[in-house]
Amino acid sequence: MTKAAELAKVGDVITNGQLSGRRNLFYNGNFQCWQRSTSETGLGASSGYFTADRWKTDIGATSAGRFTMNRTAGDPDGFNYGLVINCTTTDTSIAAGEFLLVQQRFEGQDLQHLKKGTSGAETTILSFYAKVVGSATDIVVEVFDNDNARHICKKFTLTTEFQRYYFTIPGDTTGSLDQDNAQSMTVSFCLHSGSTYTGGTLATDWAANNNSNRFVGVDSIFASTSNEFYLAGVQWEVGSQATPFEHRSFGEEERLCHRYYQKMIRQTGFGFCGVGVGPYNSGTEIFIEAVLATRMRSQPAVGYSALSDFDLEPYDTAPTGIVLHGNGGGSASDVIRLQATDGTSRTKGYCGELMIDTEGGYIDFDSEL
Repeated sequence: MTKAAELAKVGDVITNGQLSGRRNLFYNGNFQCWQRSTSETGLGASSGYFTADRWKTDIGATSAGRFTMNRTAGDPDGFNYGLVINCTTTDTSIAAGEFLLVQQRFEGQDLQHLKKGTSGAETTILSFYAKVVGSATDIVVEVFDNDNARHICKKFTLTTEFQRYYFTIPGDTTGSLDQDNAQSMTVSFCLHSGSTYTGGTLATDWAANNNSNRFVGVDSIFASTSNEFYLAGVQWEVGSQATPFEHRSFGEEERLCHRYYQKMIRQTGFGFCGVGVGPYNSGTEIFIEAVLATRMRSQPAVGYSALSDFDLEPYDTAPTGIVLHGNGGGSASDVIRLQATDGTSRTKGYCGELMIDTEGGYIDFDSEL
């Protein structure tokens, strides 16, 4: 759709109230936030969140294919960043159960306004900007209802120039979504798949999940090391007409992403980075209360760089361990309690502080779906 055609729809979307409130269901749909990394190599052996916030790569079965994920800048016009996946190792012998998906997962409580499973189920539209380099021009986008094992899919043939693509999704009157913080729906961009998922007829209408109908017609990005896939400006909104992309401020987008992942890191050129303070409970155990940027979706998993990157003050010793203490404060708190172990016995009740004293050292909190 041209810019002129988009503008011609403005009257319609104003009339039906589509421009009211926040429209885009995607978090970080414009790829502004990259807390984990802006570039990763050698990916493809396992699933995970590796680069852009809220964007997961889901890997099915074992593939020989490998790829990099990087941040692109200033393309298409009006977007600060996008995502690019480059094939670095081919896979020309595709096992039946293989797939490569770039996806985002959604909580049920954020989707109740879609009225799914009711007679008034809302039509929605998914739009995105994409382009390719190389031979893998055909991708499949799937919207999957995790609560009811239902899906709808559409195949897209991409070009070497950024274009905006559209997927109109009719309201589904079958199967309501759970109203909780668990995964209820998933939107996936399929870039590679084996015969388990391509042997049938693409599910272009809502239907009970049938694996053979999920990714029919997709090309494999792993067919050549010349293949690249670019993605930017992803939006999913209520209505039958796509509105201009909803640009949110970096601060707002970052805050939304913090519900799922937060990282404390000592930046280059800065002094110590404080994680939190607390009392010694015994000679070697200290309880640290870390104040988070915002309340997280659920009790997070705790990860960190090398223990040698940390320091327990005022004693200037590296901890020998860091774990979540008990329920860590649970998901109803924006304060997480950690238990650090000191290599030297201290007086019970004395106060200490956990610091990151090495540039690049970090501790992170993960409650992704």
